[in-house]
Amino acid sequence: MPKLIAHPTVIPSVGTRPKRIEEFVGRVNSGTAVVSIARMQSPAGWVEPGQRPEFDEYTLVLQGRLRVESEGGHSLDVCAGQAVIVPAGEWVRYSTPEPEGAEYVAVCLPAFAPDTVHRDA
Repeated sequence: MPKLIAHPTVIPSVGTRPKRIEEFVGRVNSGTAVVSIARMQSPAGWVEPGQRPEFDEYTLVLQGRLRVESEGGHSLDVCAGQAVIVPAGEWVRYSTPEPEGAEYVAVCLPAFAPDTVHRDA
């Protein structure tokens, strides 16, 4: 039987400025461990610590621009209407350097968990 997710749970964020994370599907809001789906709203100038997660992350940018940095100093900008895939085990750092910030949807397989993200100190 289909299960309605009537509203998300707002999850505390990390980074240089407050970012809004609304988990619709995942360990907190729906008790789902196999996948998490969250809407992110990050302000201009937000930078997250680097991380080496144990999950694959699929990100679809809805508005603005999301910067994705990888090991070796490589970076790419993901604009509204574009997506990016970061495989499990790869070091990555996300930020929103543009004045408009960004709104995006992140899907993690398996579901995001604080103990599996492995953020830099």
